[in-house]
Amino acid sequence: MAPQPSDPSSDPVAQADNLRRLEARIARIEAYLRLNEPAKVAAAPPPAAQKPDEDLEYKIGQEWFAKVGIAALGVGIAFTLCLPYATLPPAAPSLAGYALAAGLFALARFSPRALEPVSSPLRATGMALLYLASLRLCFFGDRHAVGADSLAGGLLLALTAAANLAIALRRKSAWLTGLALLTGYSTAVAVGSPSVGLGLIAAFSIAAVGASVLLGRPAPIMTAMPLAYVAYAAWAFGNPFRGHPFQAVAGTPWAPGVLLVCLVAFSAGFHRAAQGDRESVMANAGVFLNALAGFAVYLIHTFVCYDSELVAAQLAASVALIGLAILHSSEKDGIGSFICAMTGFAALSFAIIKATHPPDVFVWLSVQSVIVVATAIWLRSRFIVVANFVIFLAILACYVAVAERERGISLGFGLVALTTARLLGWKQKRLELKTEFMRNAYLVVAFLVFPYALYHLVPGAWVSLAWVGAAMLYYLLSAILHNPKYRWMAHATLVLTALYLVIVGISRLEPLFRNLSFLVLGAAFLIVSLVFTRLRTRR
Repeated sequence: MAPQPSDPSSDPVAQADNLRRLEARIARIEAYLRLNEPAKVAAAPPPAAQKPDEDLEYKIGQEWFAKVGIAALGVGIAFTLCLPYATLPPAAPSLAGYALAAGLFALARFSPRALEPVSSPLRATGMALLYLASLRLCFFGDRHAVGADSLAGGLLLALTAAANLAIALRRKSAWLTGLALLTGYSTAVAVGSPSVGLGLIAAFSIAAVGASVLLGRPAPIMTAMPLAYVAYAAWAFGNPFRGHPFQAVAGTPWAPGVLLVCLVAFSAGFHRAAQGDRESVMANAGVFLNALAGFAVYLIHTFVCYDSELVAAQLAASVALIGLAILHSSEKDGIGSFICAMTGFAALSFAIIKATHPPDVFVWLSVQSVIVVATAIWLRSRFIVVANFVIFLAILACYVAVAERERGISLGFGLVALTTARLLGWKQKRLELKTEFMRNAYLVVAFLVFPYALYHLVPGAWVSLAWVGAAMLYYLLSAILHNPKYRWMAHATLVLTALYLVIVGISRLEPLFRNLSFLVLGAAFLIVSLVFTRLRTRR
């Protein structure tokens, strides 16, 4: 039998050769068609940008109109509830108001997500109607279900305001909390009992601080602060909101303490609620307004109605405010500490002015200046040091203007200036003062005050001798404290003495004292020169 020819497809070499030719052909086709280049992904068309006009139109139509409509309905319902309704029982309008408020709360709670922008206005309107329904039981119309002056009426209004506050805190809404606080302070004005009204002012002030801490924002305190002070002022001056004559009321001796509690609570709350730069700026503004408005109302009421207790009241305010300054001293900017400290020392000044009489009052005010500087060093506040120096100069100027004759009080001002300068030099690093300006300013004051005091205290013939003695004391201080500034004060005092003798002594002094003054002054200059010559030789 003849052999069969071999099949090329079964030959491995032939198959590999065919595969290479096929791959080469496909490569030429791809090169011709440019199939080996990466395909360009077609860019997706940009989404159609919404037109600003359409966005504003939807915002107005969907949100603003809904809020305005809800507010208009609430106002209409409120006016309807306030009508007299002589043929109905006194509690009927209030019951209708409670039912409407419950309906609004239910609608706000179970509204779909599409109606979420209007749920908050619905809830706010429900809170307002709830309080108005309780208020309708005590006011409006000829007949009232309960009296606002009664325990039941006051308790009902207070519980309604507390319920509103609970609703607002549950929703964690700052503006609903503000609405609830408005109802609370309105209750304090509406009730007739001073004890209940003042208690409500303190309670809702503390509640506002708690709400600020809970929300981490100072907004509730910013809302409560003016409301609390207006409510207290309304009570303190006869509650003209209820038609009473405008006159100061002093029937409750512990009333200023309530205002002091509000002032302390608000300031401490600002310290706790400030988180972030924006809140810190608002908190600093709040601390300033709180100290300004709260202490102003406190001072006016205690000054008008509690004259015999004014010193104790101002001392209590001073202690409380300086305590707040210590609390705020941990802040970076130190503004809150400065505001509270200066307000506290202002209260201390009022207490001193009330307790003493001129010119002795200037002695205590000058001593207070040292206390202020010591406190400023403790609080590390340069602002207090600068402000105290300006106040110290004003007190000194007032003393010079009103003092009929010198009794040695100006020497106290000089000692205060020297003591303050020494304190500033001792604790310079704690205050982080960059220059010696404030310390030099107090030394300049001392340099001017002591010659002035000695000029008025000693007889005219002994003035120059007294000034030479003051210069010697400066030299002694310089040697003890190793401070060259006291030497310069001594040099300047000797030069001032020489000018005094040349201008005044030659013509006005008797020959004996004139000659003695020149001899003492000349000896002083020579001794100082010899001492400096010896010191320079040693060096």
